[in-house]
Amino acid sequence: MTRNRREARHGALLDWFGHRQRDLPWRRTRDPWAVLVSELMLQQTQVARVLPKYEAFLAQWPTPAACAAAPLGDVVTAWAGLGYNRRAVNLHRCAQQVVAGHGGSLPEDLDALLALPGIGPYTARAVLAFAFESDEVGVLDTNAARVLARWSGRSLRPKEARALADASVAPAAGWAWNQAMLDLGATVCVPRTPRCGECPVAEWCTWHREGLPELDPAVGSAGVSTGQSRFDGSDRQGRGRLVDALRVGPVPAADLAAVMGWPDDPARATRVAATVVADHLATVDHDGTHHLPS
Repeated sequence: MTRNRREARHGALLDWFGHRQRDLPWRRTRDPWAVLVSELMLQQTQVARVLPKYEAFLAQWPTPAACAAAPLGDVVTAWAGLGYNRRAVNLHRCAQQVVAGHGGSLPEDLDALLALPGIGPYTARAVLAFAFESDEVGVLDTNAARVLARWSGRSLRPKEARALADASVAPAAGWAWNQAMLDLGATVCVPRTPRCGECPVAEWCTWHREGLPELDPAVGSAGVSTGQSRFDGSDRQGRGRLVDALRVGPVPAADLAAVMGWPDDPARATRVAATVVADHLATVDHDGTHHLPS
């Protein structure tokens, strides 16, 4: 793509974002801790569920030091309703390492961020772009990855997708560009029925120019989600039920199977409960009673 076309695409998307951006509380801050909390909460969780939890969490633990000093069980309790409870454990561990190794402030360095618990390539880049306003990194969630694959007209490998995301960022507009890419993928360049007539950058999209052939280049491309396995009846559901029960109080060994939804399969309950303990979401007394971690 020529420099003029790249600049035209930058301008079109940023202009669209200026008029259409979603008003979200984590977009009103540049505090790295608040950005990190929002990003971990938003992973595979709808915005509507995150909104009340985000503000309540930060009111209780406004800094990494405050979170690090709290009992892990309190952080897990505050995570109720967000799912994927291991994220709460990772956030607590991350806060402790930030205090121990970075003086209580999240580092402004990609490698240092990636070394922290629970922070992968997406989250590290999100903190750099949305807290530190870096122009050097592209934030590659499933929505942005879908946009990039369709722009390219082909499926992208992981390194390709990350490099393309980084190279696509508009100069001196890293925060707005990355937010715009997320909004475009979430509201216009959607998975099944993309709204190409509403897209501000459709003329730069290879898939659109080719007439939207049946083989969508986003399918199977790096970073694009493929859907989750069935939740009802799964081990994940049993794990969630156990953690929800532990938020209320200890669960005796005799109640484990019933609490997890498998009253006729205590062996399964024992096996899956062991994974909850292994993930530091619970502890077990000598008599088999499960508790939230202290």
